[in-house]
Amino acid sequence: MESADHQVSGCHHHCHEHGSAKPQGPAIPGATYTCPMHPEVQQDHPGTCPLCGMALEPMGIPDPNAENPELVDFTRRFWVSLIFSLPLLVLEMARHLLGFSWDALIAPGVMPWLQLALASPVVLWAGWPFFQRGWTSIVTRHLNMFTLIAIGTGTAYLYSLVATAVPGIFPASFRSASGTVPLYFESAAVIITLVLLGQLLELRARERTGGAIKALLGLVPKTAWRVGSNGALEEVSLDDIQKGDLLRVRPGEKIPVDGRLVRGASAVDESLLTGEPIPVDKGEGDEVTGGTINSTGGFDFRAERVGQDTRLAQVVSMVAEAQRSRAPIQGLVDRVAAYFVPAVLIAAALAFIAWAIWGPAPAFDYAVVAAVSVLIIACPCALGLATPMTIMVATGRGALGGILVKNAEALERLASVDTIVLDKTGTLTAGKPALSQVLPLKDFDEVEALALAASLESGSEHPLGKAIMDGAQARDISVYPVEAFTSVTGQGVRGKILDRAVVLGNARMMEAEGLSLTDFDEGQAAALRDRGNTVMYLLVAGQPAALLAVHDPVKETAGEALGQLRALGLTVVMATGDNERTAAAVGAQLGIDEVHADCRPEDKVALVAKLQGSGKKVAMAGDGINDAPALAAADVGIAMGAGADVAVESAGLTLMSEDLMGLVRARRLAQASIKNIRQNLFLAFVYNSLGVPLAAGVLYPVFGLLLSPMVAAAAMSLSSVSVIANALRLQRVKLG
Repeated sequence: MESADHQVSGCHHHCHEHGSAKPQGPAIPGATYTCPMHPEVQQDHPGTCPLCGMALEPMGIPDPNAENPELVDFTRRFWVSLIFSLPLLVLEMARHLLGFSWDALIAPGVMPWLQLALASPVVLWAGWPFFQRGWTSIVTRHLNMFTLIAIGTGTAYLYSLVATAVPGIFPASFRSASGTVPLYFESAAVIITLVLLGQLLELRARERTGGAIKALLGLVPKTAWRVGSNGALEEVSLDDIQKGDLLRVRPGEKIPVDGRLVRGASAVDESLLTGEPIPVDKGEGDEVTGGTINSTGGFDFRAERVGQDTRLAQVVSMVAEAQRSRAPIQGLVDRVAAYFVPAVLIAAALAFIAWAIWGPAPAFDYAVVAAVSVLIIACPCALGLATPMTIMVATGRGALGGILVKNAEALERLASVDTIVLDKTGTLTAGKPALSQVLPLKDFDEVEALALAASLESGSEHPLGKAIMDGAQARDISVYPVEAFTSVTGQGVRGKILDRAVVLGNARMMEAEGLSLTDFDEGQAAALRDRGNTVMYLLVAGQPAALLAVHDPVKETAGEALGQLRALGLTVVMATGDNERTAAAVGAQLGIDEVHADCRPEDKVALVAKLQGSGKKVAMAGDGINDAPALAAADVGIAMGAGADVAVESAGLTLMSEDLMGLVRARRLAQASIKNIRQNLFLAFVYNSLGVPLAAGVLYPVFGLLLSPMVAAAAMSLSSVSVIANALRLQRVKLG
């Protein structure tokens, strides 16, 4: 593995004050609404974006229980369009592809009116938002996919409407034996249904991100114990807690708000903030954070930050802000559409002029038909399929490989990122402390030292104690009965074993016992710490007996996976809440390019923003609550294995296993999917680009060949079939 310059830097804590956020509702008083694709668009009421026509969303922390009105509306429109489009599709496709004639069942004169009846609700009601967006795009000169859809489907519908109502105005060469003119109702309806499906998938993915906020808000207890002036306890709602209140936290309870410890001591599980599994000792004067979990001791603390000012509320606010900034996977199609739309309009105009001046009689009729044929054949039927089809296949293929894809855009972004930020605990390491070494001192041997230490920890729930117990069990070492057992919160444990006083604890515990660390082999202890271990001291009958080292082991596949990620063109950065010494040890072991230690949630977000500011496209992989804001802020977030619900909800992709090779598979899937989408768009545009000059009648002067609307419809079907066939190739892509 290549050796890198290990830059180890501490993350600096800079907490931003967030304004108080308002929940989502039909029209929220005082809320600002913004466009997910154009954040510069902001107004004080709901509506659509003047640039792209998307529904605006409220800024601030959304109410996770509120329904998205646009999702409800589009779901209804989709089902209505599907119900009417399917029979239309059957009527047309049976004729085109199977050569089946309906004449025996439906009179030729009735068929156009039947198709009109089926297509009208789809085009005039279900597709109405696209016509609004298309019109907006033309007025604001921001041509995009909706411009193409509105012009193409609108033209197809109006042309077919005229052909149904007054077929006689068309030249005889355009009419069939029964006097009817070919219709495009089915094309218009199917395109609108497909585009609605794409929009629905996108809105669903955006809706699911609300789950991250729901999970975060669920971390805080709903009530707290307030200590009155007379010492009496009363249970109060979280909303009633004021700054300066004295609150009590009992063993095993969650801490309700941020504050400072006044009485008592405990160890607090702060994995919410740091991701580290080992509880942090707290004594008088130490800060505690809302949402973190108290372990064994009880204490009183003074509330300092409440409501929207707590650190957890700021984490929620960061997640909400980052999720809103997600842009849907419209970019590539819109960029092409910006050039394609004007080209098609010019081609249609030129075809009309050329036929009107030089065409055979009736010249005007031919001119209209040629111009309309150009607009119809340019209609993006295959375009509507290009992305959703690939995404459906890719998500299925990913699920088989243990990769859950939340939305199309996560794949698009993962294919183009150049930097990956990894959390340490639970991502690069197992996230479960394990005994790494027992160093006996003087006359003690390793087995006896471990037996005594494990005996003291036999009833312990503390992760360090559990690691020692598991270490003894793995070596088949049995434990002794313990008498006069006591636990000193934040320091260690003591008891009597075989009539000897045995003490196991940290440096503070040894000092309390009247021992200097020089009595132990402090050089060895320092070397163990430099390798990322937590060191505990064992004292037997007042004599230093052993050093016990516990560490969080690096995952077996981490080295190989990081090597492959580098080979796939990624720079690897580690950001951890752990201390610099441990972070540097893991960084050196894995040859990581850049290491950042002591990172709180806001520091990880700042790191992602700094990398993005320097022009990098950043993926973030993590598994903890403390990673959620950074997962949401990164270009793409990847939640690892059995991570916290919040991490999973904030991420665009979730890896089912905790194996880091999943990251390699996800990157390969993303690159294959985007390549496939580009091929699909190419196929769709090639058909359209070849069809436009044919529809305009370029071959007429030479071969007397005018592309009949029938052929145009067949070409359209063929382009859709080729796009579907290409998307299905993704099922065979090799990921690992």
